[in-house]
Amino acid sequence: MSTDALVKLDEVAKSDELIQLVSFMLADEEYGVEVLKVREIIRMPTITKMPNVPQHVEGIINLRGKVIPIISMRRRFNLMENENNSHTRIIIMDVVGCLTGFIVDAVSEVIRIRGSEIQPPPSMALAGGVGQEFITGVYNRAERLLVIMDVDLMFSEGERESFSAV
Repeated sequence: MSTDALVKLDEVAKSDELIQLVSFMLADEEYGVEVLKVREIIRMPTITKMPNVPQHVEGIINLRGKVIPIISMRRRFNLMENENNSHTRIIIMDVVGCLTGFIVDAVSEVIRIRGSEIQPPPSMALAGGVGQEFITGVYNRAERLLVIMDVDLMFSEGERESFSAV
């Protein structure tokens, strides 16, 4: 699937189009990604560790004959480690044409929201750290904020190339 076919959140936010997001939990915070990026959601399998990989790469799995790199979202976001439990899931997503798995604490639901309800992330929050460009918006959801991410922007060009080399 070409990423060109996906509607970018910036463009949607200016309109009143209905978009769908898969929401998930990570360290008691809620995040969302475009449903079109998600290929599947699986329970935690056995992960094969790989030597000399970045700290946030948990390892690899074999999913129906395909080797897929697995990223710990907690480590990627410099959050405290947590034991996996019955709610822990791996979200398999298309990251610039490469299937990649992301370990999250729990997958909540698929939500539908209007693009006009998405607010831009505060510039102060983005200025706080390098590589925060993947945060594309914030949605106020029943007194909780849902941080909307674009996984294509989460990794540098070199990191994306290393995924496809696994």
